[in-house]
Amino acid sequence: MTTRVAIVDDDALVRAGLRMILGGDPSIEIVGEASDGREALTMITAASPHVVLMDIRMPVLDGLEATAELTRRGDRARVIVLTTFDTDELVLTALRRGAAGFLLKDTPPADLVSAIRRVAAGEPILSPSVTSQLIAAVSGGSDARRTRAVALLERLTDREREVAIAVARGLSTAEIAAELFMGVATVKTHVGSLFTKLEVANRVHVARIVLDAGLA
Repeated sequence: MTTRVAIVDDDALVRAGLRMILGGDPSIEIVGEASDGREALTMITAASPHVVLMDIRMPVLDGLEATAELTRRGDRARVIVLTTFDTDELVLTALRRGAAGFLLKDTPPADLVSAIRRVAAGEPILSPSVTSQLIAAVSGGSDARRTRAVALLERLTDREREVAIAVARGLSTAEIAAELFMGVATVKTHVGSLFTKLEVANRVHVARIVLDAGLA
């Protein structure tokens, strides 16, 4: 069966390069392209691809938000996030928003083609360098880590704990505000308080503590 693929990237040279890589494989048909997430949503509806190669950093609507929208509307297209950035925060957010895979743009052509086939068949795929980050980010850890995480979370107010759990679920500031019925500025204040009380520097570390404690 031919796999229908759509390419979403704001860099025309990247799109051209992907066309060259994929165009020589008879099992793959490129059915559409877009240069931002909003344009991608319209294109995907019209072209009905099996797999979407989705960049993250794009104007108008970024790849993470576009992926989340595809998930919300129940689109059958499976998204592979294809990016130059591999921070564990991006990996976790992409997967939580519905991505079926996360690959770096320096993935060898043969591996990219293989990944497309595997994702089209329903198998999630991650770059090897990303896999170790994901395991580290979501592993429950030892009893000592769990005990420490529980103790740290006891420093929080009930409201701060709710925000921490929402952060661990990969929600954006705006999404947390909407879900918990508070202002965006208030959410930012709570997140800042989380960093101080949990002795961390970013949201990924907050998520790790919540996961270690078994709360998400």
